[in-house]
Formats: sequence, structure tokens, C-alpha cells
Amino acid sequence: MIIEVINPTEKQNIARKILEALTDWFGIEESREDYITRSAEWTFLVARDGNNDVGFLCLKETGKATVEIAVMGVLKEYHRKGIGRQLVERGKEIAKAKGYEFMQVKTVKMGVYEDYDKTNHFYISCGFKELEVFPLLWDEWNPCQVYVLALK
Repeated sequence: MIIEVINPTEKQNIARKILEALTDWFGIEESREDYITRSAEWTFLVARDGNNDVGFLCLKETGKATVEIAVMGVLKEYHRKGIGRQLVERGKEIAKAKGYEFMQVKTVKMGVYEDYDKTNHFYISCGFKELEVFPLLWDEWNPCQVYVLALK
């Protein structure tokens, strides 16, 4: 089940639980803490399996017509079970309802790290298209790939 969470503290608690379990992708403590802190101010969706929070997705506005998947995580034992796709689909519905025309997401460029290649393939399978690579946006070891998706 995918639901929207409104309470800022609940958002941060869920984000912390999931991101701290995903250190393969969120291993830089400073970045992880920034995502957790900022999740309180973003549109926040959580995937629940019974009473367990197993994934989440945050949307933030990046322009009048564009919303970004600012951070997303699904517990490793729930990968390849459709949870991420459900979160993205619900995020798209919310973004469209709010009048956004585009959704974007940033990740590490394909071919740099195997785990991130899986992430890239996931976003492509959700309909995202490659827009641009920013080789030094984060740092030289993590070239930033931007993907976009038209919502209309």
C-alpha cells in the first residue's frame, strides 16, 4: 500500500530507517542526513507491507513545471517486487494532479557502479529518458545522470 505522509517527524523517522539500511547507495553520512532532514519539507510517499515501512519516495519542486524525485529508497529485501514502481506511479499521479509537466531524477551515470546501473535501468523501465550528464555536479567519482519524464 502506498500512502502520503504529512507529519514531518514521521517522514524523517521513515527516511532514517530506510536510508540507514541502504548504505550501498546512501553510504555518505552527510548526504544521508541531509535527505533525512529535508524529507520533512517534501511530498512524502511511503510503501507499507502490513505495518512495516518498506520504501519511500520524496518529491520536490525544481521549477514551475518540474518536480524531482529528490530521494527514494526501498529496503533491499523488497527489491524487484514492484514497490519502487508503485511509488513512482503514485508520485506521477500526485505530480500531474498538482499541474507539473515534467518529473526528473538524478543518479550516478550508467557504467560507473553496478548497483547504480540497476537504478538507471529501473528509471528507464519507468519511462524516464536520459537528459544530460553533469560530470562534476557531485564529484568526479560520481558523475550525475539526469533523467526526465513528460507527465502530460
